[in-house]
Order: sequence, then C-alpha cells, then structure tokens
Amino acid sequence: MRAAVLALALCAALVSPAFGFYLPGVAPQDYARDDLINFKVNSIRSDKALPMEYYKLPYCQPDHIVSSAENLGEVLRGDRIFNSLYQIQMRLDERCKVVCRVVALTPPQVKTIHEAIEYEYRVNMILDNLPAAEVRQHLDETGAPVIDETTGQPRKYYERGFPVGVKVSESEDGPHRFYINNHARFTILYHRDADTDLARIVGFEVEPASVRHEYDRWDDASPRLKTCAGNADEPHPLGESPQIVAAGEEIVFTYDVVFKSSPVRWASRWDTYLQTQDREIHWFSVVNSAMILLFLSGMVAMIMIRTLRRDITQYNQLETVEETAEETGWKLVHGDVFRPPPAPGALSVCIGTGSQLLGMTFVTMIFAVLGFLSPANRGGLMTAMLMLFVFMGVINGYVTGRMLRGFALTDWQGHTLKTALAFPAVVFAVVFALNLLVWGRRSAAAVPFGTLVALLLLWGAINTPLVYVGSYFGFKTTPPETPVRTNKIPRQVPPQPWYMSPWFSALVGGVLPFGAVFIELFFILTSMWLHQT
Repeated sequence: MRAAVLALALCAALVSPAFGFYLPGVAPQDYARDDLINFKVNSIRSDKALPMEYYKLPYCQPDHIVSSAENLGEVLRGDRIFNSLYQIQMRLDERCKVVCRVVALTPPQVKTIHEAIEYEYRVNMILDNLPAAEVRQHLDETGAPVIDETTGQPRKYYERGFPVGVKVSESEDGPHRFYINNHARFTILYHRDADTDLARIVGFEVEPASVRHEYDRWDDASPRLKTCAGNADEPHPLGESPQIVAAGEEIVFTYDVVFKSSPVRWASRWDTYLQTQDREIHWFSVVNSAMILLFLSGMVAMIMIRTLRRDITQYNQLETVEETAEETGWKLVHGDVFRPPPAPGALSVCIGTGSQLLGMTFVTMIFAVLGFLSPANRGGLMTAMLMLFVFMGVINGYVTGRMLRGFALTDWQGHTLKTALAFPAVVFAVVFALNLLVWGRRSAAAVPFGTLVALLLLWGAINTPLVYVGSYFGFKTTPPETPVRTNKIPRQVPPQPWYMSPWFSALVGGVLPFGAVFIELFFILTSMWLHQT
C-alpha cells in the first residue's frame, strides 16, 4: 500500500504543470513578413578615447531625437541610445537605400570626423536588441580559417560595430587622407517557424564601405544614384571613388539590406557575440593560476613543517619539568593572539565592508550562473551589482556590530556611521572627480547629474539605514569566546630586522596572491569596461 501511494505521488509530481517566464528586456520578438523594424544607435566607442554620442558626428538625424529607456547600469556604462532614420521591412531585401544627404561639411565637422577616424572609433547600431557586428574568422597558426566540425563552415566571431572611416596614406611620409564609411551592407539572419511563418532575428552583421555617390539631379522624395547600378550581390568596396572627408564635401549616406535564413535559434543567438578570437588565452590563465596556487600552498606547507619539526625536536630534548613548562617558539604568542588591535574600530569597519563586497560578489555570481544576467540586458550586470551592494548593507552592519561587541566597544552608533560612509564615500569621491574630467571632454561616458543624485539617494536612504539595522542586531549578540586566555600584560616583542616590518611583509605577502588572480581580473575588467558582458 505504501509503495502504491509513493508511486502515485511520484506520478503526480512528474505530470505537474511547469511555469516559465522571460526576464524583462530579453523576451523574443516574432516578426511577420514585411513588418517594419527601426534601428537604434548607441554611443560611438573607441579603445583609445572616451565614448561620444552618435549624433556628435554629422550623421543623418531624425526630426525628433528620442532617447530610449535606460536602466542605471546603461547610464553608468556610457550607453546613450537614440532612434535613427535607418528602417527595414522584415524579409525584404533592399538595395542602396538612401538615408540622407549632408550638403557640405563644415570645418568643425571635418575636424570631428578626422579625430574619430584617427582614434579608431566604431559605430554601434542596435536591431532587435542585437548590436551590429563585423564578421571575423578564427585563423590557425598558418593563417588559414578554422573549420567548424559540426557545420563544415569557417568558424566565425563578431567584432561589434564598424569603423567610422579609414585613414590612407599614399607614402610613408606623405599626407594622410580620411575617408568616411557612408555605406553599410546589413545582413539580417533570421530563424523562421515553419508552422506560423513568423521569424525571429538571430544575427545582425554589417559590412561598411566608403562610396562617393553620384547623381544627375537630387530629388529629396526619391533620390536616384548612379553609383547603385552595380551587382546587387556585392557590397560597395573601398575602390577608386571613396568618400573623402574635407570641408565643403557632400556626403550621401546609404545602406543595403539582405535577409538570410539561419539554423541558429533565438536562445543561442548571443553565442557568436560572446566568442573570443583567442581561445587558448583562458587556458593559459587557468594553468597560470593553478601553478601559482600549488606554489603558494607548497611554500606555506614547507615553512610550517620546518617550523613545527624544529620546535618539536627542541621540546623532545628538554630534560627537566621546569624546562618543559617554559614555552618557546610559536607558543610564546598564544596568549597575545586575541588581544584587541590598536585600532579595533577601524578593523571592524574594514571587515564589515569586506563582508558586504563578498556578499555582493557571491550573489552576483549565483545570478549569473542561473542565467538572470543575460548579455541581452544591457547594463544588467552593473545594475545588479549596485543594487546588491546596497542591500548587502545589512550584512555589513551585522558583521561590524558583532566585531565591536567582541572588542568590547560601546560606541557602536559612531562606528556604524563610519562603516556606512567610509567605502561608499571614497568610491563616490573618486567617481565624481573623474566625472568632472569626463564632463569637460563632453563625452557620452559622463554620468548625468540626476544619476549622481539617484546614487546618493540609494546610499543615504537605503544602504545607510540597512547598515544600522544590521549593526543593531549584531551588537546585541553574545560576544564570541576566545579559545585561549589573553595575557593581561602584552609580551614585549624584540626589535625585528627591516624585512620583518609590517609594510614590507604585507607587500611581499600580497605579490603572489595578486599574481594568481591578475589574469582573471584582467579578463573580467576588460569585459566590463569594453562592454563585452
């Protein structure tokens, strides 16, 4: 009878309905044939300079520029997303579609374009929440393309955006000429549902080109260009007549649209974006960390074994009870290990702040592993880290209060205020100082004043009260008991050599752990600041 009941319960559990949901901002969008889709434009970025807004360059602008909804992480990352004049119809190929015409470039506009090309700025566009990207191929040691074993096609990866233009010099010492990429060939990859005939966009590829367009007579309603009479299957190359950037020059912006069916499903469309060019560099980082970790563990174990063996040998050679009662070696400090430090309040503040950062990192990693921090949600990672840091103030306060209780300090309110203000105040001061410099450069990376006020409200209205709540409960707990009794009179430490000084010991002791995490930290920060997350 019991077995039958268990079997029925198991069957009921197996046939119970399951519920799923999509995270906000990352839900799939189905498009019917000929549905109208608008492009968005993002900040123009460079690895050599600060980002700038798209419309700082003389690109085609709509009559009303509308900023898209941005979360806190997008603003802090420097994303400035606007509408554009680029527009397509689903599964409709178009050839040499005119966006607009810039009648004559002014000297300031020429200077801005020259600087953008010189600093290798890249134009960023967005379609269905996918960034435009140039296609690159993985190459082996001989320079040949790497073939994917599953598809039989060359393995590719994406480089986000496309260059503003190119700089060409006829000779090494000759003057440079700047050409703008005023034509783009967009290849839209889509996955079609055979039952409903609806399609989802799974790829957004772009091939830029510089073309000096020609025409007989300009008509704003339906412009006809003589340079668009070539092969429709080939993009315009940078050939004999590229569009030079000079004062008084006229620029016509155009684009092609090609739709291609793809077997890639919507859930896997970000895989190509997240691939890196060098697949072996991460293996190198893992091996490097493992070797350093083994070296550190072996070194510490060797030191401890040698010390313990020497002390045990000395203890075994003692002959009298009086000699045995006299403590030597590492046992001399057992009565001073748990003595409060000279600045117990500062230590409590540091440990509490560290626990807050550790809790934020741990929960962020859990959310990332579970898939809640999708790369499709721009700014989601930074927003999550910021909000988790604010709410982890409870842990900060609790650890600080418990430490203060253990050190027998009574002014827990004052130390809690220091805990709530110390680390955020330093970070905010540094960010504000850097932001003043970025404001001076008129960069898109400058944090708006309203966002700074929002950060102050998060800090003062949420984080600080939570720190006080945690500290109140932490200070009410029973103080921890030490495993050994602390001597009333501290033991006198004899003068130590220079290499045993605290600063030198901390420096040497931190070099090896820093070397162990340096490469991983490099990849993490590169992904965050170059917006590859």
